[in-house]
Amino acid sequence: MGVIGRAHGVRGLVKITSHTADPADLTAYGPLSDAEGRGYALRWKAEGVAEVSRIVDGVAVKVTERSQAEKLTNTKLFVDRSALPAADEDEYYLTDLVGLAAVDPAGDAVGTVAIVHDYGAGASLEIERATGGPLLIPFTAACVPIVDVAAGRLVVVLPDEIVVAPDAVVAQDATVIPPSSHAEDAAA
Repeated sequence: MGVIGRAHGVRGLVKITSHTADPADLTAYGPLSDAEGRGYALRWKAEGVAEVSRIVDGVAVKVTERSQAEKLTNTKLFVDRSALPAADEDEYYLTDLVGLAAVDPAGDAVGTVAIVHDYGAGASLEIERATGGPLLIPFTAACVPIVDVAAGRLVVVLPDEIVVAPDAVVAQDATVIPPSSHAEDAAA
């Protein structure tokens, strides 16, 4: 749902990156926790800046020093799944896609969704295969026309052909490494 960023000032405030539609709503979903299950409470002080408290034995212990805040940098914040609203039809929580079987339009197994990448320009699915390296498929209607979370599968449409430069070097894991033009520039 969010990430604790760098310390802000000397009194324990931190920058917060919120992944909610309205960044201020990060605190509206209930208790926050990190990947290890430690609890946190936030109190907004300014846009993107919050006072953070650790929840220890049910008691909020406020972070009051910069050194304490610095130790929390890059802490990912989560909420309990039950606190989230149900997804609308044809909408999915990205985490629900992990573990789904990926099949082609004919129903033949392609692999399993291992990771969903989302860096802001659109999600992509990393599909682990029984043989060969993983596939990276854009999560678009053209490449993933059917998602059936209840059935535990999705349909992926692989491209008909992939153009690889004739002088490209292909590594064992099938990652294409384009030829370097830097060596040619240096020789000239």
